[in-house]
Amino acid sequence: MKLNILIYLLLIQAVFAQSQNRTLDLPKVEEDLNMLLDDLSNNYAYWEEKKIDINCLREHYSQKVAGLKTEADAVLLFEYLLDEFYDSHLILNTNTPTSFRLYAPIYAQLINGKPIISNVWQSQMEPLEVELIGAEIQQINGVNFDQAIEHFPTHCQDKNDPIVREWIANKLLAGRYNEKRVLTLKLRNQKVVPFDLDEIVVKKEAHLLDFGQKKNIGWIRINNSLGQDALVNAFDSALNVLSETQGLVLDLRNTVDGGDTYEARGIMGRFIQEPTPYQMHAYVEKAYDNPAQNPLIKRLWMELVVPRGKVYQGKVVVLVGRWTGSMGEGLAIGFDGMKRATVVGTEMERLAGEIEFFPFQHRSYGYRLPVAKLFHVAGTPREQFVPKHYVKQQTNKRDEAIEKAFEMLAK
Repeated sequence: MKLNILIYLLLIQAVFAQSQNRTLDLPKVEEDLNMLLDDLSNNYAYWEEKKIDINCLREHYSQKVAGLKTEADAVLLFEYLLDEFYDSHLILNTNTPTSFRLYAPIYAQLINGKPIISNVWQSQMEPLEVELIGAEIQQINGVNFDQAIEHFPTHCQDKNDPIVREWIANKLLAGRYNEKRVLTLKLRNQKVVPFDLDEIVVKKEAHLLDFGQKKNIGWIRINNSLGQDALVNAFDSALNVLSETQGLVLDLRNTVDGGDTYEARGIMGRFIQEPTPYQMHAYVEKAYDNPAQNPLIKRLWMELVVPRGKVYQGKVVVLVGRWTGSMGEGLAIGFDGMKRATVVGTEMERLAGEIEFFPFQHRSYGYRLPVAKLFHVAGTPREQFVPKHYVKQQTNKRDEAIEKAFEMLAK
């Protein structure tokens, strides 16, 4: 029986909390470090694209082992090593109070080298008085933002690369669990103001999904529940109520933690009448015998969705944004690839690849690595997908994307 991911992580953290003050066995830390580096070089699907020097990683992080005192120090060592790859799908299955969070309720893009707030999690936020869109982030906790990027605790990556730099900028906005996040912002009206990022109240949803109807258009919002099998029954019940509507808005902007293909295929199966491809997988396979001498063989296959239940006949708009993650992104490219919905919104979370869990030899937790690449059926990498109907956020005062969706369906 599949264990709920959240419960699993809580159990892991409980075990970790009991052990973090024990004296470290440094040779065992070194062994686990080497195991992590080997798994990255042998199994990480994006190793070549990242262009990180393995010798730099081995030398720098091996030198750090001697200075470790507690298990919490070891966690941060492994965490910072994974951060070298500027990949938010590459994570430990534990954290400490000094770990970085996985995401923030705002997103900054580098425009002319300056971090500018381009997106806010408007669909999940309580209303704000201040207009954040378009604001330049000048400082975080009193430190110049450029300086904060340079001080980010990674060593082997090129922090002048714009992609790396933007990833680090947003990691800084996510911040450490035990530290404040007070920004100095230059607003669009040129006024410079302090803003405590923790003043943003993210809504806590009580249900797996919410749904309703506006005139003859239905809507279903998934509440970050794509990892819970009970979602399929909940979705069926909602869709059955809305089955006679002329159109449907499927809101995936709160799927930040991703989920499982069981839920995704269950949802998509209600919208098609015959087995239909929804995503493509690419995997590089090594020989079992003499893998160092025998060639790598690339595997490529298309995954299909199978129809189930009563098919919804109306038009569909799928809403996505910066907090549409992993399996949420798979749903979006699936609906688009099946030509069964119009996707509306912005870039998604861009969590690349299909992940697999790897355990450490000497620790109670492990790590997750993307081991296979995922693509739209047209061949576009999933993490590069951008909706054709792009809704650039202009304000955090109203929900522009859902307004666009209802407008399209009303026509």
